[in-house]
Amino acid sequence: MPTNLYGTGDNYDLKSSHVLPALIRKFYEAKIYNKDEVSCWGTGNVYREFLHVDDLANACYFALTKWDPRNKNSPKNLDGKSFDYLNVGTGKDLSIKELAQTISNLVGFEGSITWDNSKPDGTPRKKLDISRIKSLGWEPKIELKKGLLRTIQEFKNLSLENDN
Repeated sequence: MPTNLYGTGDNYDLKSSHVLPALIRKFYEAKIYNKDEVSCWGTGNVYREFLHVDDLANACYFALTKWDPRNKNSPKNLDGKSFDYLNVGTGKDLSIKELAQTISNLVGFEGSITWDNSKPDGTPRKKLDISRIKSLGWEPKIELKKGLLRTIQEFKNLSLENDN
């Protein structure tokens, strides 16, 4: 069960994307078009966890090769039954305000960020307990800032391709 994903192949359409790719597009375009402000949905006070798609791919491979729920050492629930799934994430979350500011900084946007409180925030917090997959020896490798830099560069490359 993966957490919120981002990275290669993401959807940057402002009408149908999720928060992270939408923020990348908004801040990148604001910088390119010299806008003074970027408006973001909600209050920004909700928390989300993000995992790069390459880490998910790694976790899938790891689970397929290293995890057998029938093994006596596999993680168990309170009734002693093996789990049929593993949560996959970073186990770390941040506020949407922190995410927006980070993306703004990485893109080089120098304007202000406003919050549209007429738009919904959604669930206050979404963070997975990844202790089961960690107990088997898997951990995410791509730190959020590094993954964001990679994803922003991929978006820039896509934007340049679409301009030609």
